[in-house]
Amino acid sequence: MNWAGPEFVIAIVTVSTLGWTINNWIRARHGYALEDEWGGKTQRSDDQAVTALREENINLRAQLEATQMRLANVEAIVTDRGFEVAGQIEALRRRDQGRTL
Repeated sequence: MNWAGPEFVIAIVTVSTLGWTINNWIRARHGYALEDEWGGKTQRSDDQAVTALREENINLRAQLEATQMRLANVEAIVTDRGFEVAGQIEALRRRDQGRTL
């Protein structure tokens, strides 16, 4: 084997890459954090946290829908003709109170 040739460098790179791939495969299979190319760790996703976030999302969507329904009811009350009449009556009362004082 020629120790100074390009075949030796290619063999070293191949063995290193293969070792890194096998190492990450074993770590992933057993639930350990994975290493990236620069030695940093990548944590596995927590299934319980994902489930909790999905449930929270469902609850928040239900609350939003209920709030939108309540807002639609308030808008219907405010735009109702009877509400306008009540507001006009209150305005007349205030005007009349201003004259008597």
